[in-house]
Amino acid sequence: MKQFISIFFLIQLSLFACKSPKSLTINNLHGWQLSKDTYNKALIDSLKSKIQDKIFKEINSVIVIKNGKLLIEEYFNGSTREQTHDARSVGKIFAAAMLGIAIEDGYIKNVDQTLSSFYDLKKYKNSAVEKGNISLKNLITMSSNFNGNDQDENSIGNEENMYPMPNWVEWTLNLPLDSTRKTGASWHYFTAGAILLGDILQQKVPNGLENYTLKKLFTPLSISNFKWQFTPQKVANTAGGLQLTPLDFAKFGQLYKDGGEWQGKRILPESWVKNSLSRQIEVPFDGMGYGYFMWNRAIKSNNKTYKTFNCLGNGGNRIVVMPDEAFVIVITASAYNKPYGHQQVDNLLTKYVLPAIDGK
Repeated sequence: MKQFISIFFLIQLSLFACKSPKSLTINNLHGWQLSKDTYNKALIDSLKSKIQDKIFKEINSVIVIKNGKLLIEEYFNGSTREQTHDARSVGKIFAAAMLGIAIEDGYIKNVDQTLSSFYDLKKYKNSAVEKGNISLKNLITMSSNFNGNDQDENSIGNEENMYPMPNWVEWTLNLPLDSTRKTGASWHYFTAGAILLGDILQQKVPNGLENYTLKKLFTPLSISNFKWQFTPQKVANTAGGLQLTPLDFAKFGQLYKDGGEWQGKRILPESWVKNSLSRQIEVPFDGMGYGYFMWNRAIKSNNKTYKTFNCLGNGGNRIVVMPDEAFVIVITASAYNKPYGHQQVDNLLTKYVLPAIDGK
């Protein structure tokens, strides 16, 4: 299972679209109201044909929210509204959200708390003072100096080396540091850091991470249909793999778009959302930045540049929040580990979805 996305395809952030949903009750729509706005249906129909004809492959759903209402909803390749989907590393953002809530509730002090606050690192290999100084912020911004890089298949700390291990936390804490990189100075995609975050939350929040997430996030968002994957220690897997329905993934995008509120009720601290979406560290390609497990990039379509915040997952999965526009877009896809996974979604977004929903 790969939780990361290769650099080449991460720099291509995109989405797509679908037809207007049929009239249904709010309950059947997972709490969403239907939008009465229009869009370019001919353009979306053309996109649908290309998905159905496998020109765009392994696309499962397209959801577009406009001004907090459901504008477009489409499912492909046997997927349905009530079917949960493994969106891989999209799930990392849920871990970041739970950290923000745990800090707000006082179970964790702040993002500057270090690994030495949670672990006796002398019990692990390659112990060093610098390792103990790695902060929670370094984990959620992928800026620690653990010797691990998921984009490098030869890296000792590549996530693929972690999954066969009987204890993922122990494996991560045993990793050496990278002497060529200083913590906080540079970005590298390091899934094992998300595992450490999950373990720390499991330690500190009442009744464990799974129950805490249900109480503080899923229940307020009226999310009841979900599936966790678990680590070998039976901790909710914060590296990715959390399965929700596409409409419920869209709730999470709208939550961030609305500054931490869902339908007028505060769930996340506003300051946490602001920091999550800001460029905490630059990503060394295509002008991208990275917040708290959240990608930040401008994309172009029809001679217009859009500012976007993105949760990305292997296979073409993503939640896209557009802060200066009316839209939240969700794509679920199953092109796991395929070279075209993210590239084709970028084409769907720039050539079909954005022109259709924001055409002038």
